[in-house]
Amino acid sequence: MANPKYEAFLTIAHTGSFKQAAEELGYTQAGISYLITSLEKELGMTLFVRDYGETVLSADGRELLPWIQKVCTDERQLATRVAELKHLESGLVRVAAFTSTSIQWFPGIAKTFLQIYPNIDLKLICNDDELAVGDAVWNGEADCAFFVLPTKRDLFTIPLKHDPLYVVVSPDHPLAHAKYFPKRALAEEPYIQLMSNSRPSEMNELFAANGVTPNVRFTVDSDYAVMSMVSAGLGFSVLPDLILHNPPFPLAILSTEVESSREIAIAIRSRETASAATKAFLEVAQSWVAKNASAYLFN
Repeated sequence: MANPKYEAFLTIAHTGSFKQAAEELGYTQAGISYLITSLEKELGMTLFVRDYGETVLSADGRELLPWIQKVCTDERQLATRVAELKHLESGLVRVAAFTSTSIQWFPGIAKTFLQIYPNIDLKLICNDDELAVGDAVWNGEADCAFFVLPTKRDLFTIPLKHDPLYVVVSPDHPLAHAKYFPKRALAEEPYIQLMSNSRPSEMNELFAANGVTPNVRFTVDSDYAVMSMVSAGLGFSVLPDLILHNPPFPLAILSTEVESSREIAIAIRSRETASAATKAFLEVAQSWVAKNASAYLFN
């Protein structure tokens, strides 16, 4: 990455000899002379004066010496920084995640990633608004993000897991110990709907799969508020497998007659423009989810 003309200039200034500079830099003496002549033409000034067999800097050359030294130092530092980034010795990956992935997956993925790449920083951006997260990845405010497919933006996505959807009821609900939650109950019993910031949640896919329309009694924008209300016996709800690991409230969890799931993916704007650190995070995330994310809570 260093400018060969500047390197030739500095070496001649240090050695006082075109011949010795050529030997040190691996050029012929004619090659070194060509580089300096070319640089002098570019700058429009004489840089060296030959005096009694010695080569010394001209007045202009002495004036430019510290400036050219700084340029070469900056170029070497830039080359070092680029090499560090390519070899993942430093960097930052900004990861956007919705609630369940930030709680259930990110800590394990981050721990594994940092064991492999201890000098790369991770920043977690928690946001359940998928439109805002999609915009963040598209605009470069986040390097990658977890999504429920399909994404609204045209992003490069890597599917990670089919996440089953379940009905949750209070432990004392009459159907709490049933084999499954029947279609009739899906249509008739009071439903506590989870609503994201941007749209009705993907949980509505379960009702479509079972061919019923829910009797919505409450609409809530927090997974944990939904669990609390269900546990208190205010109605049933539909939640994904991922958020139901170690729930903070007592719940009975049931399958439905026709099972349904959502697909979770990780996405970036473009594989071609993603940083080496971001690509490394994607690889670790894929591997960790494949090894650690159970397929179903209940078989």
